[in-house]
This record gives sequence, C-alpha cells and structure tokens, in this order.
Amino acid sequence: MLWRRSICLLASLAVWGMVSLPGLCAFGRETEEQLRERIQSEQNPVKKAKYEIRLAHLELQQARDAYEQGNVQLGAKLLEAFAEHMTTSWKILRDSGRQAAKQPQGFKELDISLRQDVRLLEDLRHRVAYFDRGPVDKAAQEMERIRSEVLRALFPGVKHRAPNPPAVPKKFVTSGASSEVR
Repeated sequence: MLWRRSICLLASLAVWGMVSLPGLCAFGRETEEQLRERIQSEQNPVKKAKYEIRLAHLELQQARDAYEQGNVQLGAKLLEAFAEHMTTSWKILRDSGRQAAKQPQGFKELDISLRQDVRLLEDLRHRVAYFDRGPVDKAAQEMERIRSEVLRALFPGVKHRAPNPPAVPKKFVTSGASSEVR
C-alpha cells in the first residue's frame, strides 16, 4: 500500500517536471521583443527599470558576441544601445520619486548590475584590439558615472570618491626634441 503511494507520488512528480521544466528553462531566455513589450506595458517604475536592465544585459551579451566574431561595428552599436538602456533604467528610478536611501529596491539591483557590467566591459576591453577599444572604454566610463550617481543616491551622507576611469594609455610627448624622423 505504501509503495503504491510512493509510485504515484513519483509518477506525478515526473509528469509535473516534464510539463513545467521547459517553461522554467525558457524563463531565463527572454527575447528582446518580450522585454520591449514588458517595458512598454509596465507601470511600476522599479519593475520597468529591472526590465531595462535585463534588456541592457541582452545587448551587452550580443555586443560581446559581435566583438568575438570580429564584427566591431555591430559590437560598437550594441554597446551604445546597452549604455542607453542602463541610462534609461537609472532615469526611470531617479524620476520615480522614490528615495533610494529609504526605498532601495531597484537602486540596489541597478548598482549590482552596474558593478558586474563594468567587470564585463573591462574583460571585453582586454579581448578587443587596441584601436577598437573606444566604444568599450566609453561604455565603461558611462557605467562608472551612473554607478557613482546611484551610490550617492543610496548613501547620501557618505563622501564618495570619483569613479576610476579605465586605464587608457597616455600619449608620450618629447620635450625639446623634434618629432620629425630623418
């Protein structure tokens, strides 16, 4: 009798798993169109900002893939879109009227996301050819700027240091000597 119940329970769990597992796996793979639709229809600013962050991550992943495939122009375009979505997310939260220090939901997620994005951009910067790094550096600087603003909003009484820009090689200038080659 007990073993029949066990078998029934296992069978029902197996059926439930087969039915719901594909849906759970697809949950993490939202398409760009789905996210855009959610952003358009969402009224809650925190949720809307989170959807913008998800869309930005999708754009960043596509940019990384484009750079890895050698498509620098598409990668630069996607990085621009990524930065735009992250800026929009920050603008939505800032304009929502919420005080980040008292109601940090959304602001904390944005800060964590920005921190991760700067790391990903720094990694991408090392993988991209020197002359193609401009868009990557620009996006990283923009993320650092937004993150410093988010941190000021989350911790208004704390003195914050200026964001560290990514290491950009300095141009060397020779003093007194002519740079002309003979």
